[in-house]
Amino acid sequence: MTMKSLDHVESRLMDEEAALTAAACLFHGFSDRSRLSIVQHLALGEHRVVDLTGHLGLAQSTVSKHLACLLDCGIVTVRPQGRASMYSLAHAEATMNLLAAAEQLLSAAGDAVTLCPRFGEQATR
Repeated sequence: MTMKSLDHVESRLMDEEAALTAAACLFHGFSDRSRLSIVQHLALGEHRVVDLTGHLGLAQSTVSKHLACLLDCGIVTVRPQGRASMYSLAHAEATMNLLAAAEQLLSAAGDAVTLCPRFGEQATR
């Protein structure tokens, strides 16, 4: 192999690694039940933190922590409205398509997901 072709292979591997890292970060944003609930509520439209705390029955600090994660992952966006902050899905259609695909995969996997010894229902209790 020439030096040029080795550089090309190395560059492609670095690009693939960066893409995998980005995907892992994105899926981390969806890896918590509370964050998924927040995303479901934001799919209905903009919400303030106080609205989400009322809907979810979670503490304001908990909702704020999860919103910060979702913001960092690029899943939600925020805009000021007076003294409040309004949260919404950054890419609503793409997010809903991803969640619909996840539902299809969950349906196909059946009980395997909930029975998974590492991440299933029993492991998360």
